[in-house]
Amino acid sequence: MPDMRKTDVAIVGGGLAGSTAAAMLGRAGIRAVLIDPHPTYPPDFRCEKLDASQVALLHKTGLAGPVLRAATVDDEISVARFGRLIDRRPNAQCGFSYDTLVNAVRAEIPPESTFIPAKVTAIATSPDRQTLALSTGESITARLVMLTNGLNLALRHQLGIGRELLSACHSVSIGFNLAPVGRRSFDFRALTYFPERVADRMAYLTLFPIGPIMRANLFVYRDMQDAWLRQMKTAPREALQALMPGLRKLIGETDVSDVKIRPVDLVVSTGYRQAGIVLAGDAFATSCPAAGTGCNKVLTDVELLCNHHIPRWLASDGMGADKVAGFYDDPVKVACEAFSRDKALFLRTLSIETGALWQARRLMRFVGGAGLGAVRKVRARIRTASREPASAAADAAPGLTHWKQ
Repeated sequence: MPDMRKTDVAIVGGGLAGSTAAAMLGRAGIRAVLIDPHPTYPPDFRCEKLDASQVALLHKTGLAGPVLRAATVDDEISVARFGRLIDRRPNAQCGFSYDTLVNAVRAEIPPESTFIPAKVTAIATSPDRQTLALSTGESITARLVMLTNGLNLALRHQLGIGRELLSACHSVSIGFNLAPVGRRSFDFRALTYFPERVADRMAYLTLFPIGPIMRANLFVYRDMQDAWLRQMKTAPREALQALMPGLRKLIGETDVSDVKIRPVDLVVSTGYRQAGIVLAGDAFATSCPAAGTGCNKVLTDVELLCNHHIPRWLASDGMGADKVAGFYDDPVKVACEAFSRDKALFLRTLSIETGALWQARRLMRFVGGAGLGAVRKVRARIRTASREPASAAADAAPGLTHWKQ
């Protein structure tokens, strides 16, 4: 029997969390093994853009440069309601397909780190070392197992880690490509469109470029048996027209393609305070894509673990549950989890509740957004007007100087 492979950290799952952890630990000189069935991460409908707060977190990982080079950066976003543009605001979001994001991160894993294309079939944990059995027949021993395999439950069940359901089918994410008919491009760089009726149970639609493609992410609060969702699969243009009649004024005739629909449950792990293993990202708790906090959670978890907790843990003997608990109790992680959960619950309630209080809150947000848009328009006109006299004076200056001479 061959010798068992030894490492400091075994990372199970090679999505954004696991791949980022492997790159960060490898760069820090910590022995790490990344285990995932896919040598190249395949197409997958998950996170498709990062906002400014997530880019700031990405910089803390040391991977921002190569990742952002693979992204399409927006500098302005248009905001619309009821078929009318109400604002154009500065924007700093970056769009990309999820597999492009993950593979860009994987390219930064140093050669000293090991990638094994396999599945983990069993894990045995202890306060000292952990043992992993792989689908290839190989075994690995590690001081710490980092579980970043998202929604895969088999290993967690084996370890006695459960899941508490906070909100079943909390939201439904719909992704698709949108192309103008009879025109080369849309009249906006990126667009956020808010719902026209509470009865539509919609959070918002966001359109943003990924290379030459205009990508759409639409978030709704509906049961997966909903007739409108079935129509979105079979007749997406008609479904979008029925949901947002005013949108056509802004986008005109379009082709809709590559429709993907994914429901999301809000769940959090239980029984996870164990020796030798730590959960990060969706493996610990899911987030609502409509709230846009998933990458905040992933990058916060990985940055805290790889820059702070794991180096300290490895500096002393043992990997007991009390040591690993320091990560779960970290105030930054606790605050991030609470913010993600609360924002998900608030956005759903704001989008679907019909009571007078929530109607008033929606009206206030609309008036506030329109007001900010109006202020921005006035400021832009003032800046334009102030530049025009200066430009005219500059044009006249050579002739005036010549006359004086």
